[in-house]
Amino acid sequence: MGKELKLVIDWSEVWALFIPLIALLFAGKQPLFLRPVIIYLIIALFINLIGDVIGDFKRYLPGWLQSNNPLYNIHSVLRFTCFGYFFILLRQPHFSRIKKILPLISLLFLVINFVFFENFFNPESLSGNLLTAEAYLLLIYCVLYYLSQLRDDDDKMSGKSDFWVVTGLSIYVVINFFVFLFYAPMLTANGQLLDKMWSVHNVAYVILCICVAKAFYATNSN
Repeated sequence: MGKELKLVIDWSEVWALFIPLIALLFAGKQPLFLRPVIIYLIIALFINLIGDVIGDFKRYLPGWLQSNNPLYNIHSVLRFTCFGYFFILLRQPHFSRIKKILPLISLLFLVINFVFFENFFNPESLSGNLLTAEAYLLLIYCVLYYLSQLRDDDDKMSGKSDFWVVTGLSIYVVINFFVFLFYAPMLTANGQLLDKMWSVHNVAYVILCICVAKAFYATNSN
């Protein structure tokens, strides 16, 4: 992989967010259930920008500011919160109880994991456990969404904004579940392979952003 291409992919967590944000400027008013997604895009842009600046220019920064790993943990919590709220706002009639339980499971995991097993602000490594759990729970949300659509026999769901958000999110979490799961072992075993795996993560993030941009132009379902 050429240095220029690698630089583009490394910074895709920043520039990819401009795809849906620019689309939002021209797409007009959006339904209420997309508001958490819009909030996520804005906050994620600032978090990712700070994280990439730290990653590329840390030698110019003070010692306490040379790690961006805690930002990935913060980003993970933010992403689950926003997309979880998005699924709740959809108000699909099926599996509503399960959807309300998932945030409680996430909160319980956060407490147990970071009280007994990991340091949330560990400068040496981001939390593979946190990112894996986030991907798994978001995947459950996505599966429940598709099952609800099948129960309603909705043959027009592919033209709706919620469908495109869920599709982009599904692609992102399915691809990255194993990236997150093996992050910690690969960090110590093969750093170069991990770097290539993270490039896969970034490509999936671009796909997510493109799908969200498509959602802003799709037919509103609620």
